[in-house]
Amino acid sequence: MSLGKDSKTYRKPTLDKDLDKFGYMEEATTVLGRGIAAPGLALLFVVVCAFVAAGYVTGQSGAAVTVAAVVIGAYMALNIGANDVANNMGPAVGSRALTMMSALVIAAVCEAAGALIAGGDVVSTISKGIIDPATVNESHVFIAAMMAALISSALWINIATWFGAPVSTTHAIVGGVMGAGIAAAGVTAVNWPTMVSIAASWVISPLMGGVIAAACLAFIKVFIIYRQNKIAAARRWVPVLIGVMAGVFSAYLVMKGLKKLIPLGLPSALLIGLAIGLLIWLVARPVIFRQSRGLENRNQSLRQLFGIPLVFSAALLSFAHGANDVANAVGPLAAIVHTVALGEVAAEVSIPFWVMAVGALGISFGLLLFGPRLIRMVGEQITRLNPMRAYCVALSAAVTVIVASWLGLPVSSTHIAVGAVFGVGFFREWYTDRSRRRIEYVNRKHGKKGGTTIRPVRDREEQKRRLLVRRSHFMTIIAAWVITVPVAALLAAGLYHALRAILG
Repeated sequence: MSLGKDSKTYRKPTLDKDLDKFGYMEEATTVLGRGIAAPGLALLFVVVCAFVAAGYVTGQSGAAVTVAAVVIGAYMALNIGANDVANNMGPAVGSRALTMMSALVIAAVCEAAGALIAGGDVVSTISKGIIDPATVNESHVFIAAMMAALISSALWINIATWFGAPVSTTHAIVGGVMGAGIAAAGVTAVNWPTMVSIAASWVISPLMGGVIAAACLAFIKVFIIYRQNKIAAARRWVPVLIGVMAGVFSAYLVMKGLKKLIPLGLPSALLIGLAIGLLIWLVARPVIFRQSRGLENRNQSLRQLFGIPLVFSAALLSFAHGANDVANAVGPLAAIVHTVALGEVAAEVSIPFWVMAVGALGISFGLLLFGPRLIRMVGEQITRLNPMRAYCVALSAAVTVIVASWLGLPVSSTHIAVGAVFGVGFFREWYTDRSRRRIEYVNRKHGKKGGTTIRPVRDREEQKRRLLVRRSHFMTIIAAWVITVPVAALLAAGLYHALRAILG
């Protein structure tokens, strides 16, 4: 705008400023929308579960209590998916074998399949094995105790997920059931022999996971890594590892998933698993051969070849986790639904399919909506993983969880995954310092004949620093394990008394 000959020309870019403001508002709205989208979808899932439950129990006595229990169970399942599934997919994502989106999709499908196909045995243990129905024979007391256990464990897991701590959901629900049972009928209500066996499994499972992971890594090092021709060795053994995973997965699926249709014993399941494992081995051989063409004879090339078995192992672990940890969501829920329907506390608890579906879908939705944060933490911050180490961790954890689920023990997948990670780390420490095969390999690589190769001081300090990082994370997780059980038990005891006051 001109104000005369001697006046200045003033330009006020109001349009640009207004557009900038609109742009900032759009960006802020997008960020805010992302923050509320996941909780909104989670709330929608809980509401849908409530309507589905209402459709099943409308007109029955205690329908409102059943619907409330389903809402709590769905909330618990969402938290399990948000927190515990990170132990399954963290190694694959941290080693860059899977993208975050691929890991989420694979885990969601396999978690739901494992829960629906093979989750029954563990559910029967956690719903009626911890609290003795004979000591809590009044239905309203038993229902209040189970609801308090679900609420307390779900709240604690939600808080832990908010702070980024991978706690044991099994610890939470077992502590909740125990605390509510003690509040309802005293210490005699708890089945202490069962609790002792569960506590023993918490100790045995990480040790078992660590030993299996170390043995797997030892096999890979001896037969693949420290060989003159690494690519030829990988062509021979990587298909075998894929076949082993496929065989174990198939045997377990036949033994657990088809037993209601075709009763098969363990020998038959093992034979079927062996046949499928051999078939997958035959299929994998040409695939690995084509993938290895043109690769250099070095460890970096081996990491590419381990991408396929790592994906298989991660899927297997998710299936096993769904079979084992669905009990944490639907175990007490199944007990509540059954008790409301019968009007009395029963020693045997039947599990309706729709109840199992609430747990299965809730775990998958919780993973998709809230899982990426803890997946990154487990896969990238606890230890440095490459595909070979991540494969050992995942396969070890999968086998351990499958054995535990087969025996009906509600073990902690967090314990197993951490045990496997540290088993790999401690084995690497021992192998680096004491393996004659490695020393000979390094000598050949540097053109030496005999003797020992002494690592530089800087390398030793770096190795020690990495191990200390692992141990510090280990101590942090141990502290979380120790806190989880008493916190869940205390919360459950307080919630039980509150529910009794509300429900009468």
